[in-house]
This record gives sequence, C-alpha cells and structure tokens, in this order.
Amino acid sequence: MAAWMVRAGAHGEREDFALERGLAVIGWDELGDLSRVGSREELDALMRGAFSDAKTATIANYVGQVWAFRERIQVGDLLVLPLKTRSAIAIGTVRGPYEYHVDNPAEARHTRSVEWIRKDIPRSDFDQDILYSLGTFMTVCQIQRNRAEERIRALVEGRAPRAPVAAGEAVEGEPQAGEEPPADLELYAQDQITTYIGQRFRGHKLADLVTAVLSAEGYHVRQSPPGPDGGVDIVAGRGPMGFEPPRLCVQVKSSDRPVDVSVLRELRGVMSNFGAEQGLLVAWGGFKQSVDNEARQLFFNVRLWDQGELVRAVLEHYDRLPDDLQAELPLKRIWTLVPEE
Repeated sequence: MAAWMVRAGAHGEREDFALERGLAVIGWDELGDLSRVGSREELDALMRGAFSDAKTATIANYVGQVWAFRERIQVGDLLVLPLKTRSAIAIGTVRGPYEYHVDNPAEARHTRSVEWIRKDIPRSDFDQDILYSLGTFMTVCQIQRNRAEERIRALVEGRAPRAPVAAGEAVEGEPQAGEEPPADLELYAQDQITTYIGQRFRGHKLADLVTAVLSAEGYHVRQSPPGPDGGVDIVAGRGPMGFEPPRLCVQVKSSDRPVDVSVLRELRGVMSNFGAEQGLLVAWGGFKQSVDNEARQLFFNVRLWDQGELVRAVLEHYDRLPDDLQAELPLKRIWTLVPEE
C-alpha cells in the first residue's frame, strides 16, 4: 500500500466538497472524462492538445500527476489532504477507481472515492520530514520517503509511529514525476515555527503569547492569572483604558486535541456575562467540524484561531512584540525566489 497526497484546490476551494462527499478531487477539467484513456501516451497527447501553449516540462509534470490519480493510486492506499482553510490534515483510505462526474463543480470532476478516517489532525502531530513532503507544490504526489506510509498509518490508528530515518540511513530512491519535488519553503518554515511554539509555549504561556499579539494589534488587554479563569483567559478593549468597543473575550486552549462545540458555546455565554460584543477562541489543536459549522453563523461575533492562524498573527505583528518574547521566539525574515510553476 502507498500514501498519496491529493490537494483540493490551490487555496482549498474544494476541501469542504471533498470531505463532505467522501472524495478526492483534482482539476484539469479541460481534459474531460479520462475513463477511456488507455495509456500514459494517450494522456500525453490529450494533455498537449488541451494545453498547447505549455512548456514540455510542464506537460510532463501534468501528465505525471493526472496519470498517478487516474491509474497509479490503488484501492486501499492512504489519501492525505493538507487543508488550506485550517491548520489540519485529513487522512482517508481510497475506496474506488477513477470516476468522472460532469455535474460536479469545476475543478472537482475527476474523482476517487475516499473513506475519510480523520478530518482534523493538527499539522503539529506530524514529523517535520513528512510536513516537508506535504509542502510540495504538486497537486498529486506520492509520499514515500522515510517510511512515510507506515508512519502515517500508525498515526491514524493511534499507534506511536516509528521515528524518521537517521542521517545517513538508506531511504527510498529519488522522486519521479508525480512524486515529492522541492517543497514550499515558506510553508516549511511556518511548520518549523509552529513546532517550536508548540514546544515552548505550553499551557498558560500560550495565553501569554495571545495577549502579546492582541496588545500589538492595539488592544488594551487584561489576562487572567494561572488557574481557574471562569471561562475567559483574556479580556480586551480599544482605547487607552480598554473601555472602547469592540470589547473582546478570549478563551485559549493549549491542548493538542481538537476542541468540540461545547467550548464555543461556553465562550458565547462568557461574552454575554462580560458584556463583550466579540469573542476569540484560540485552540492550538484545532476544531472539530461541529465548531466550524456553528461558527459560520457567528461571523460577526466570533473568530476561531487554530495554530496556523495564531502563527500567522505572530508573524504579522512580530516586530511589535515585547523584547523578552522575541528573545524566547527568535525569528528573522529571509528572501527567496518564487518558483515559476
């Protein structure tokens, strides 16, 4: 059995559709139904006709990915979907062959049936080398180095995965078309920062970090001391003394596990008690789907920050964070070229 990454849109446009319908989906709608394509050579000719202006290397890249989705992915293989809309990864098992559904939304007509096992595994649960592989710019990619399939399967089954291979230990061969090209270095760096924060800012220290970010955003902030907090870790308001709206109640959960909808409802009750118009729920381990569903109806009242959103806020306001916090979380900006493809 193998492990495959299949994205659902460059910006996660088809994530909810894929997860709700039990599917893996890809774009390339220009190709039409591929059910009768009998060989990679036929697919190559079809691709050249559909993308006549594309470079030869681009065509070869596209063919490798689409052929992998159409033919190489097998029933029983693991399917990994890194989510763009939240800092989590979904994992499932492939349950059916390639199918084309013309009535599906654009960029979701080429499909494979998937039984999603977990839809909310925090990115921080994965070792850095696997996250590096999942950071590839490809849409379809086999994740195979360093016993990745074995380790991902152990994670899904709740077993302790074997450690990554040590330096110098033999690993599988170089990636081919449709397999692990160079990764998204920005995402790789963000994953490193996330891992570091997860290790250094546990428990009440995570609330300290959120307090610093809100202060940098211009809030006057009061943080509860360690211990029972009455359902609120931070209260914040605008103005010199914090009296001006919007008034904000913040609950911070540092657990590695996704929180359920009861935590969101508790925050809503606390907001009423404090006379706060808005609430912020920060959950390092992310949120169960029920939280996301209910939060959609609370757009003008509540925001959700998982580890990804918190890290993005830290990076945005890093220069205005206190010196002692910057010393504990040492970061610097770098410049890198943006790949053409």
